Amino acid sequence: MDKHYILFSRNISLKPGNAHEIHDVICANAAANLGYSSVLVYPDPDNTAWNPVKLLSPFTPRQPDSKFQKFYNSQEKLKVAPLPKPWPIDRFKGKISGKLSNFNTILSKYYFPFHILHHTKIVHTRDWNFVKTVIKHKVPVIYERHYYQEKPFEPEIVSSPFFQIAVTQSEIIRQSLIQYGMPPEKVVWLDNGFEQLFLMRQPQEAEAWRKELLTDGQKQLVIYSGSLHGFKGIHILIDAAKELPEIQFALTGGTESQLQEYQEIIRTNNIHNVTFLGWILPKDRLISLLQAADVLVHPHCSGNAADFTNPVKFFQYMASGTPMVATEIGPLMRFKSSPIVAAWCPPDNPTELAQSIEYTLNTYPRKIEGYGESIKFARQFSWENRTEKILSYVQESMRPKQSTN
Repeated sequence: MDKHYILFSRNISLKPGNAHEIHDVICANAAANLGYSSVLVYPDPDNTAWNPVKLLSPFTPRQPDSKFQKFYNSQEKLKVAPLPKPWPIDRFKGKISGKLSNFNTILSKYYFPFHILHHTKIVHTRDWNFVKTVIKHKVPVIYERHYYQEKPFEPEIVSSPFFQIAVTQSEIIRQSLIQYGMPPEKVVWLDNGFEQLFLMRQPQEAEAWRKELLTDGQKQLVIYSGSLHGFKGIHILIDAAKELPEIQFALTGGTESQLQEYQEIIRTNNIHNVTFLGWILPKDRLISLLQAADVLVHPHCSGNAADFTNPVKFFQYMASGTPMVATEIGPLMRFKSSPIVAAWCPPDNPTELAQSIEYTLNTYPRKIEGYGESIKFARQFSWENRTEKILSYVQESMRPKQSTN
């Protein structure tokens, strides 16, 4: 019987802007690339009608369909197992919702013990309720927590020999987990990473982006990639762009409401050198966009979010080999002494951000092949390397087997 590396995600919706969903898919995909029998398990995003056949055999790992593959850029080795949600599961909210209509109940009482357990070598998840279910059945667990802990951990769970390691993204969150009862030796923080595809050079596609985005004689292109939440410093970036009218800025990501808000800001302020591209799909178009830039910019506001963020785009930027401007926030400061081609500026200051962009443009001219020192340094931050580091904390007898094929 096959024993799988199970990565359970509470939500896979195939909708743009859900960073944690993307994180879960990437982690499962990286494990598959390393030769583990990796299965991404999640509630079926479709409202599954009552179907006895699906309920009798709910755990059926398979290759994801073309829509999933295109959206998440998953590779061929990854398997998925969407679990059906028969009526009335997750149909009711608020006061009328109860255990019998909650997905967690069918997952913990039926799906896992009767259908998933015997196919499982180890579980990797951000869902604490599922962690407790898995520990109850004496299966090894890797737990991820990316935000501050808000209530004490159950001692019997975190002290269990099957609770192998908790993984977070910064020291400040690691300390938060310890404060609420996580044994210090069972929690580690690791950087996020980039997908191997970001190392592939796409010069023709990058040139096509430049022809599309550089207009009216513009010769320099600054790109921001990521979500458009306010704490990411988008307002600061727009103000910096206003100070550099001869340079074209293009930003990816954003919800409809965010895009409307920022479009109104640039109209009101008569800013003509900022373009919003929305979410870029498929992902190989994002790869070529990053390579098309003269500078990649990583703004950020100060505050709580700046204390624990570990932005995926920072590592994607590195892998692209494109010069970048990064904000001086705690989790990134150790990279100031690294060999990556970057300029640094304080948060919350559009003028200093604009000056850093100008400095970078003047100091590091664009290279079609990218800057080799950044690319070489970035290689250690692949998602596959991160997965191997995580598994190094797992007791050897509890690790999944790697295929040599």
